[in-house]
Amino acid sequence: QVQLAETGGGLVQFGGSLRLSCVASGSMFSTLDMGWYRQAPGKERELVANIPSPGRPNYADSVKGRFTISRDNTKNTVYLQMNSLKPEDTAVYYCCAVRTVGRAVIYDWGQGTQVTVSS
Repeated sequence: QVQLAETGGGLVQFGGSLRLSCVASGSMFSTLDMGWYRQAPGKERELVANIPSPGRPNYADSVKGRFTISRDNTKNTVYLQMNSLKPEDTAVYYCCAVRTVGRAVIYDWGQGTQVTVSS
């Protein structure tokens, strides 16, 4: 199992910025596909952005041009830079690691970090 720990959430005003970080345990980080998901109250969890290994980042349409996902394999860390934040970005943000074991695809999740954008 991959242990994930997110930091960087908080309260920010409309138009502000935050950077989320997620540190992963173990020595497999460079081989993992990493992603950020979010879940707002009363809504289902949704993909915000992911960055395969190897591969190019992908973004939800709602965050394109505002959010940037990146990774530093030397630090076992994936980041989510969030700019031009809107109240509708308010949610709990979860880091996710995706790995394949045999034919099984396994998702490991962090505990989540709250992001609140005030209008």
